[in-house]
Amino acid sequence: MIHLLLVIIYISFISLGLPDGLLGAAWPSMYEPLQVPVSYAGIISMIIAGGTVFSALFSERLEKKFGAGLVTAVSVAMTAVALFGFASSTQFWHLCLWGIPYGLGAGSVDAALNNFVALHYKSRHMSWLHCFWGVGCSLGPYAMAFFLTAGMGWNYGYLSIFALQIILTIVLFISLPLWKKKAAEEGVMSQAENVKPLGLANTVKIRGVKAVMGTFLCYCALEQTAGLWAVSYIVLEKGLNAEIAAKWGALFYIGITVGRFLAGFISDKLGDKKMIRLGIGILIAGIIMMFLPFGMVCTIIGLLAIGLGCAPIYPCLIHATPNNFGKEASQAVIGVQMASAYVGTTIMPPVFGWLADWLGIGILPIFLCVLLALMLGLSEGVNYIVKKYRY
Repeated sequence: MIHLLLVIIYISFISLGLPDGLLGAAWPSMYEPLQVPVSYAGIISMIIAGGTVFSALFSERLEKKFGAGLVTAVSVAMTAVALFGFASSTQFWHLCLWGIPYGLGAGSVDAALNNFVALHYKSRHMSWLHCFWGVGCSLGPYAMAFFLTAGMGWNYGYLSIFALQIILTIVLFISLPLWKKKAAEEGVMSQAENVKPLGLANTVKIRGVKAVMGTFLCYCALEQTAGLWAVSYIVLEKGLNAEIAAKWGALFYIGITVGRFLAGFISDKLGDKKMIRLGIGILIAGIIMMFLPFGMVCTIIGLLAIGLGCAPIYPCLIHATPNNFGKEASQAVIGVQMASAYVGTTIMPPVFGWLADWLGIGILPIFLCVLLALMLGLSEGVNYIVKKYRY
């Protein structure tokens, strides 16, 4: 039965990734019928991001009161309702309105699922689960492209993912006894009932939490900036044709997905700390290769290496949370980690765009290098604090 729960969690991670790429894939077909500028996609993205930050910060209270299974089921249901709202929208403000439950649902399910897996399963599952998120994130745009190519419109693309989310919501509600049984077997449920929620202020006061929040912000800023601007860098700085560059740009996401699959086979043996250091080492090599003046092949290999380096960092940082800060505090800490991650993905790519307008897109490797240096310093700071003040 517990294996069945793990299968449901894997499917949930695919579902978590499915909506993420929809807006980007559909927007070129959406903005003209909605009679808004192309830049307005950023407004919707910011609303969704704001909702995810808010719900991630309150995930601890929700999880302690209702349990991870119910929070996940309700959050997926909220996301499904929001997707139906997107599909039925005929004006831009409709999308903005539906972006609120979209973000609130996404943030809650992300924090709840990650904490549940960190508490109850080994590190390899965290890596493979985030690999499955990458699969979902890749499938979403393909589903949208299918309906656009068939001439059925972007509305049907959103409806297709809505249907999948509804099916998953039903499965999650049916599986609620499995979640409770898994938590009860390891005594986590009884512990959670006797511990009051820490709250944001008390969570941030825990030694090392500020450093780990900075680590998440820097990592997600690096990943999102590289993913968003790599193709533009190859075209504008290296002179490659835009259509060919778009294909090579996918290597970054392929590197993350394949890297997380491979990381699952060694993460239990090496441990979270060594896996994070290994990822940072590969990242350093990848960024150095982008600096080297040895032609396009070196740049493309560097981009693939950056994806491979990113692969183990995020899942291993999350999985290490209960060990670093204690099981009782893990949901609260993971909530602020998720919020920091969303802040990094929201703010830093536009910041780089502004710098690129001013200094040129050739500064991309330098920008990534600065974020990597900050991430390395902060992550090692967490290791030092945890070792000195063992929780």
